[in-house]
Amino acid sequence: MVPIALTVNGRALQALVEPRTHLADFLREHCRLTGTHLGCEHGVCGACTVLVDGEPVRACLMFAVQAEGRKVTTVRGLTGEGEELHPLQRSFLEHAGSQCGFCTPGMLLTAKWYLDHHPRAGREELRGALAGNLCRCTGYTKILDAVEAYRDVELSHVD
Repeated sequence: MVPIALTVNGRALQALVEPRTHLADFLREHCRLTGTHLGCEHGVCGACTVLVDGEPVRACLMFAVQAEGRKVTTVRGLTGEGEELHPLQRSFLEHAGSQCGFCTPGMLLTAKWYLDHHPRAGREELRGALAGNLCRCTGYTKILDAVEAYRDVELSHVD
């Protein structure tokens, strides 16, 4: 077992982990943050996407020990204390951006990160940014509608 210390969704944690434990398994099993979904476990589907030090990472490809001293944000970390839903989550709800919900956490974190860095991204740019997150239910149209609606609301606060 290896000791690690990291911050998950703003909370400092210390744990003992097997060196082979993937970050996704650590988040799901040790932290009970089951919003980090495991799909392909090969880094292809994007369901396990989390933010590590603000950057999107496939948690199925990263070992928990690699998160030592880092800040990890899961889908649950999108909301602040006392908030029910982040505005992007609310937009997914209002625009039917998720159906089964399996891909949704990875989609949300990827979209949030991308729009934080490219706030005026157009639909095709957003489509490209989300291309690494696979969805079997929606056909992506409603996901893109939800992300665009969130983007437009966020831009209205800036302009």
